[in-house]
Amino acid sequence: MFKGSITALITPFRDGSVDEKAFQDFVAWQIAEGTHAVVPCGTTGESPTLSHAEHHRVVELCIEVAKGKVPVIAGAGSNSTEEAIQLTRHAKQAGADAALIVAPYYNKPNQEGLFRHYEAIVKAVDLPVIVYNIPGRSVVNISVETFQRLAKLPNIVGVKDATADLARPLQIRTAVGADFCQLSGEDATATAFLAQGGVGCISVTSNVAPKLCAQMHDAWMAGDLATCFALRDRLMVLHDAMFVEGNPVPAKYGASLLGKCLPDVRLPMVGLSDASKAKVETAMKSVGLI
Repeated sequence: MFKGSITALITPFRDGSVDEKAFQDFVAWQIAEGTHAVVPCGTTGESPTLSHAEHHRVVELCIEVAKGKVPVIAGAGSNSTEEAIQLTRHAKQAGADAALIVAPYYNKPNQEGLFRHYEAIVKAVDLPVIVYNIPGRSVVNISVETFQRLAKLPNIVGVKDATADLARPLQIRTAVGADFCQLSGEDATATAFLAQGGVGCISVTSNVAPKLCAQMHDAWMAGDLATCFALRDRLMVLHDAMFVEGNPVPAKYGASLLGKCLPDVRLPMVGLSDASKAKVETAMKSVGLI
């Protein structure tokens, strides 16, 4: 259903507001560079600081550009189940192909609470859902056993796994089945994740290197491991640079070096330090982007 290099899109800002033109131009560029699908309003899109109206608008802007060209997986997560339902309902109405829904953060629900959260969403909205498991941000880890239960629900079609545990994709594959769509949420281990049963990566790095990331996945899917691994090695320095400070600050700065947007972020995020800017610039030069 979803595979390859999937960009977790940044949300450009100008004068404190969403820069709609820059965003739509950015989505069009991603598609032209070979990106296989796009995710508006994820963590990389600074969804925690978007108003509901802005969140809806960013999803709509993305769909206007991408619909019929590549799938749109709209970020629709919240630590409030009712709010997640409303965001998912809007994603469906806007024409998204799926929703990416993060495990409820801060609340720290147990495994039953996690299951019921997703159950309530898919009962309320008929739209494919990718479960986003990222314990480092949400502080809860969805167990393999809970994924077995979730996979039996209509419209729970896959997972974005940002656990950095490379046993997990194989554990889920053997417990749930090969048809469950497993997407990595960690750029640095994306190819290892593919080898363990994954089919793609929801990427931060592809904000600045969409063609290289797409080519790496294309090579994997074609069985051209030499090309895939060469690109993997080439991109590693860039993966490190994209997380030299909190995501998406380095990615936005990198995109600004390419002339795609301003580097502006919203509080509580702040701009990169000079030392971090130098690291991003050095990495982008070494990869051949600037």
